[in-house]
Order: sequence, then C-alpha cells, then structure tokens
Amino acid sequence: MPDKRVFLGGTCNDSKWREDLVEPYLSIDYFNPVVEDWTPECMAHEIYERENCDWVVYMLTPLMVGFYSIAEVVDDSNKRPGKTVFCLLHEDQHCSWTPKQLKSWKAVMDLLSKNGAWVFDNDVDGMLNVLNNQE
Repeated sequence: MPDKRVFLGGTCNDSKWREDLVEPYLSIDYFNPVVEDWTPECMAHEIYERENCDWVVYMLTPLMVGFYSIAEVVDDSNKRPGKTVFCLLHEDQHCSWTPKQLKSWKAVMDLLSKNGAWVFDNDVDGMLNVLNNQE
C-alpha cells in the first residue's frame, strides 16, 4: 500500500503556515501547491493532487486575500467529506481575525462539520494528530 499523501491548500500571500507549522511535523507525504511562478501546468498539477491525495487540508489564516480556498473546502466537504480537513488559524504574522469575522468563520466551520469534514479551530496539533495517525 502506498504512503498516504496530503494536499496543503489554503492561505498563501506569504503565510508560512505550511513551512513552519505543518510540513516539519507531518509523518506522511504532502503536496505544497505554492510556487513562485503560477503557470497553467502548475494549475493542472494542483488539480490532480487535490483530486488524488488521501487528504485535502485547508488552513486559512488572517493573511488570506482571496476567497477561492473557501469555495474549495466547501466543495471538498461535500464531495469527499471523510478526507477533507479544515483548520482556521486565528493569528498569522501578527494579523488576527476580527470578532465579527470569527463569528462568520464559526458558521462556516459548523457547515463543514455537518458535511462530514474534519474541522479544527486554531488547533494545528489536533489536525496533525489526525493526519499522522489515520490508516
């Protein structure tokens, strides 16, 4: 049986959550879609990995500027709920969500959870525990 692999989607915009909080602590293989030069080939490779990895993770942080990752995680929570993992990080490089944003995120997390996704509210360790210990 091949090793498990996880797709690391979510906030880009110079956020270092992948490099600092997740990649060093994963005991499974991963795909980091962030590249310096986004090309059509990169987009095709990302789509392939998102569809074929054992897990799809979406870590969203206050550094996010686009909204497509929200659409992706909702889509994945419907299409492949058991392998969809969402983690909301409350702070990133001294930026934080406002109380109103956190209230809205709570509603999104409730929706994802009802769809069957794994949801972690500011709990990177809990998320890593699930990813590293699932067979």
